[in-house]
Amino acid sequence: MERDKHWRDRIDYTLLFLVFLLLCISAMAIYAGTTAQYVSDEAYRHVFVLSQARWMIIGAILIAIIMLIDYEYFKYLTIPLYAFGMILLLIVEFFGVTVNNATRWIGVNGSAIYQPSEIMKIILVLTLAHLVFYLNRRYPEQGLKADLIKLGLIVAVSLPPIFLVLKQPDLGSALVLVSIVAVAILVSNMSLKMILSLAGAGVIFVAFIFYLFFNYVDLLIAWEILESHQLERIYGWLYPEEYASSYAMQTLGATIGIGSGQLTGVGFLNSVQAANAAIPELHTDFIFAVIGEEFGFIGSTFVICVFFLLIYRMVVLAMACKDLYGTYIIAGIAGMLTFQIFQNIAMTVGLMPVTGIALPFLSYGGSALMTNLIAIGVVLNIAMRQKSYMFETSREAANMERVRG
Repeated sequence: MERDKHWRDRIDYTLLFLVFLLLCISAMAIYAGTTAQYVSDEAYRHVFVLSQARWMIIGAILIAIIMLIDYEYFKYLTIPLYAFGMILLLIVEFFGVTVNNATRWIGVNGSAIYQPSEIMKIILVLTLAHLVFYLNRRYPEQGLKADLIKLGLIVAVSLPPIFLVLKQPDLGSALVLVSIVAVAILVSNMSLKMILSLAGAGVIFVAFIFYLFFNYVDLLIAWEILESHQLERIYGWLYPEEYASSYAMQTLGATIGIGSGQLTGVGFLNSVQAANAAIPELHTDFIFAVIGEEFGFIGSTFVICVFFLLIYRMVVLAMACKDLYGTYIIAGIAGMLTFQIFQNIAMTVGLMPVTGIALPFLSYGGSALMTNLIAIGVVLNIAMRQKSYMFETSREAANMERVRG
């Protein structure tokens, strides 16, 4: 009995509660975003929320399984996991299922079942965490040689999956992978001069792309830097009024919905945008628009605060780690989630172009939800074992005091 109580005390219930709260909000938002479109079809009204609920249950089971495995063993699984992720991406490249003009799925008989780019996010986090852990021990001192070796190996490991994901094409997932790489570089103990140089190079590259876009857009297409649908999304972002009925329809519909929510919202299941099907994929990429319209500024702010607390809790857990390997893993997961949260909400309100990035834990979709819940399982795993070490230290100290007494 004492052993069971001790095991329960290791779990970080704060993180678990925040995730549970987001999943409850997700169920409400998905139901609200789909049910108004199928008022006359009682059977179909619940299909999306019930499907998501099944994925939530499977995710909860996966969290429990992951927590049973000491995260130190992940080091030995790094190469097999990376190879497995690359094999899945290659299967998509040659045998993938095409949905909405993008080949991102593995399926059977033409039906999409799973999106490998999602699980590759976690695999890349674990791979780069192990790589950075090794490199920081091998090259503890800063210097140009050490910085170049670290950068070269990080890029060499990261480029193949990013390239394959871009070929699908899936710019959103590729950008998430890039954000994971950026976190790995930040924690790799490179010199400030190297990090600033990389940041400057990134800014120059983005500025150059925009220069080509405004002056030589045909070159971007010819060089295959931008696909036609990505070009349309940028036009819709920069010139929403001109493309209100086409490229900018989703963004304008989302901003109208959020604006109509005002302070307290129009009320649960009263979304006009959902009822009129004004926003395609409302229950997936634009789920935040449902929250903004039905629950208003107060509801939107509440959701953002929950996300902030979730990331803040991860930062606290990362800083509390006594093992740098665990710190690097949590940092990578926190960076991955932060980028997705920022990008999704920003594109919903028109601050960023639409990239198809789902809102973590809220958007409908089994592949993305599984990835995010697996990530939470890994964080809980690491946090649990840090607490275990602390408890064991306290118990040993108490035993020593009794011996001395």
